[in-house]
Amino acid sequence: MADLKLAVSIVCFQTPRREIVGLLDSLAAACECASAILPAESVAIIIIDNGGTKSAKSTKRKESAEQLSAADLAQLLESSPLRGCESRLLRGHGNIGYGAGQNLAIRDFQADYHLLLNPDVEFEPGALLAGLRYLEQFPGAVLASPAASDRGERQFLCKRYPSVLTLFLRGFVAPRWHSPFAGRLAAYEFRDLPEDRPSDDVLIASGCCMLCRGAPLREAGGFDERFFLYFEDFDLSLRLARFGKLAHVPAMRIRHRGGNAAGKGLAHVAMFARSAWKFFNRHGWSWF
Repeated sequence: MADLKLAVSIVCFQTPRREIVGLLDSLAAACECASAILPAESVAIIIIDNGGTKSAKSTKRKESAEQLSAADLAQLLESSPLRGCESRLLRGHGNIGYGAGQNLAIRDFQADYHLLLNPDVEFEPGALLAGLRYLEQFPGAVLASPAASDRGERQFLCKRYPSVLTLFLRGFVAPRWHSPFAGRLAAYEFRDLPEDRPSDDVLIASGCCMLCRGAPLREAGGFDERFFLYFEDFDLSLRLARFGKLAHVPAMRIRHRGGNAAGKGLAHVAMFARSAWKFFNRHGWSWF
């Protein structure tokens, strides 16, 4: 595993300081744990600033949720505990969307591996090492997806192919009415994946945390920039699968906050619907 290069890219948009600080701190611990096979000088940390400097107040806790300006992001990279790593801030391009932001780093850094991240992720110390070891041991795999939790509750980042009905149930029907559809939703969320060993039969992985082999990621063309937000990870997963296996690696553990497009307001619902339309038109419609 000598001379590996890893590019870690994080797309930010009006990101609370606590999120990016928590992510960078956890990455530092994860990189330290993996340092025997991946020295710090082989890691590049790229923050893609898609814009936004205003501050906001939390509606839940009534406390300041400071968001980061470009100067804040630059200062955080300079003072980050990720000592020895190359760091870069990409800014000035405006809000071009998640996939297009990630593509800036994918094109600029010819790395062996790319770790594609949302800022609302934190790593357990051994997570990066587990993901890299898996991909090094199984060259037929092109992507490693982690096991995730939020406040102790397990999340299901891997998915089977969606239907319109399944997406509607998850997005717009209250959980108390899910019981008649429990089997359908469990199958869609790949709840049958074992947690004691890796599985390489995953169809779709969440874009919040994708550890990808660099060559097939570049050959696939990165993200399709026609998806501004939502379903860009579904689309990339299906295209990456042409080059190899997508794997769920339970030893690669993260904490993740996010999701729930319907709860973010009408603008997000509209973006979700537009991206779903593009996805199904490209890959095939499944209604039920």
